[in-house]
Amino acid sequence: MALAHKGLEFESIPTGFVEVPQIENGATKIVPLIRDGDKLVSDSFEIAQYLESAYPDRPSLFKGEGGVAMARLIERWSQLTLHPFIGTAIMMDIFNAARDEDKAYFRKNREGRFGRKLEDIPLNREQKRGDFSKSLEPLRNMLGYQPYIGGASPLFPDYIVFGAFQFARVLSPFELLDADNVVNDWFNRCLELHNGTGASVAAAS
Repeated sequence: MALAHKGLEFESIPTGFVEVPQIENGATKIVPLIRDGDKLVSDSFEIAQYLESAYPDRPSLFKGEGGVAMARLIERWSQLTLHPFIGTAIMMDIFNAARDEDKAYFRKNREGRFGRKLEDIPLNREQKRGDFSKSLEPLRNMLGYQPYIGGASPLFPDYIVFGAFQFARVLSPFELLDADNVVNDWFNRCLELHNGTGASVAAAS
């Protein structure tokens, strides 16, 4: 979404879990990673900052240093509020969507992290969904008077939060939000941004 926001052409290379350490001769342990000429940059936030500095003539992702600081807050909020529920709620859907060669790694890694069987991690997700919805009240309230987190138009903080929900959308049919939730309306607007970049990826069924 950040690349599309900047209007930059790019090639996307899907990469399995066990392939990540092999990318660019071991240049990173995490994805995403971009190559721009001779420059390699990993981590979504670092990539966004790189794009902002490398392509200042393109639409801004932050609109200044204050925007970077705001995005850091949204990043931390997303990591502490969105990812813990989403990641556990769709755990088995992630596993089922993984390639066969990635399944053993994923099971061992996540069971070691959570200390229980993979199948037990998403238990009670329906009951916990209500608490998750309540945790979105700051976002829901704000979107009641502006269309995007960035204001009248999207900025990188929108893509941070959008990424968490898009991750769930493409991997799991589990409904995180009620259809009439204002956050769902915002998500649908984001799907259509940049000529439908987000919507072009099929949702799980």
